[in-house]
Amino acid sequence: MDSTLQSSIQAAGAEAAQGTASQGPLVLQVLPAMDMGGVERGTVQTAAALTAAGWRAMVASSGGPMVHELSRAGAKHIEMPLAAKRPFRMLRNADALADLTNREGVDLVHARSRAPAWSALSAARRTDKPFVTTFHNAYGHNWLKHHYNKVMAKGDKVIAISDFVAQHVRETYGVDDDRLVTIHRGINADIFDPANVSAERMIQLSKPWRLPDDRPVIMLPGRLTRWKGHSVLIEALAILGRKDICCVLVGGDQGRTAYRQKLEEQARRRGLDQVLRVVEHCSDMAAAYMLADVVVSASTHPEGFGRVAVEAQAMGRPVIATDHGGSRETIWHDESGWLVPPNEPEAMAAALERALSLNQAEREAMAANGRDNVEQNFTVTLMCQRILAVYQSLLG
Repeated sequence: MDSTLQSSIQAAGAEAAQGTASQGPLVLQVLPAMDMGGVERGTVQTAAALTAAGWRAMVASSGGPMVHELSRAGAKHIEMPLAAKRPFRMLRNADALADLTNREGVDLVHARSRAPAWSALSAARRTDKPFVTTFHNAYGHNWLKHHYNKVMAKGDKVIAISDFVAQHVRETYGVDDDRLVTIHRGINADIFDPANVSAERMIQLSKPWRLPDDRPVIMLPGRLTRWKGHSVLIEALAILGRKDICCVLVGGDQGRTAYRQKLEEQARRRGLDQVLRVVEHCSDMAAAYMLADVVVSASTHPEGFGRVAVEAQAMGRPVIATDHGGSRETIWHDESGWLVPPNEPEAMAAALERALSLNQAEREAMAANGRDNVEQNFTVTLMCQRILAVYQSLLG
């Protein structure tokens, strides 16, 4: 198991435990697959918190690499083809989930994604069980997508992962505040803690990444996809005009080799080929952040939450993020980082100049502010406690 997730599971469970009976309510979480992602990570963390609190946890999905982590969290996994979007398959999934709910004595159903949510909604209504949904972003607005997405607004309780997403749900789907609740995503503040990252872990990354010891490092973590704003950052670096820096894009291309080549060509045209590094997905992001002098989230479209900014602040790194979406809620502007307009390289360059010019006292103050922000608002413990409170409100 990924050591970060293992510790996160343990923290979620231990700190959320409330000492209830060992045969507490059974919660069924439903999602397409147990791949490596934020939704799946939150599912595992919630399952761990449930079992630690004396409840029971079950997850239905089509499987994936994180299934074994569910068993470590004390949850039972049921494999179903829940990633399918064909209507006939979704109807069969609804029947299977209703049967499962009756057979296992499920007390509450929580859908975390749109396609399986249609099946889960049908099963919950047929079996008269409370139904919870989680909105992870502001989904598309055309009429077909609106119809497809509206299932996420049909929960007895609808969880939004940020106030930005909650406002979208209110305006687009008419969900009132009696059913809508914001629960920000959480991170493990023990894993993402500078005091817990060894020099050896940092060296294991810095050597293959060819990071120089004598240059400031600018880091943009995130998969290589256009809306993450890599090209905006490259243009900002060209405007900045400094060659005594190193910029690292951390994230696999997931087969998007053409996009990666385009970014590398853009860097060459701007004379930044000796400045830019593109590296693969990193499984030890806590150590990666320690190598950075400033962390950037340059997304051109609003992030529903924006985990990178929160993790970087926990690691005491100043953050530059685009001024929209969930980032407005996770960064203390000019105290733990800066918000800049999206798609504006000039503004990004100015923020980079400010970040790189911080003196030691300013860096320490910003690091303390970022750490305080995370500990007060964005821990996995808080997230799980709030999710369990939603469940409890429906079960009585």
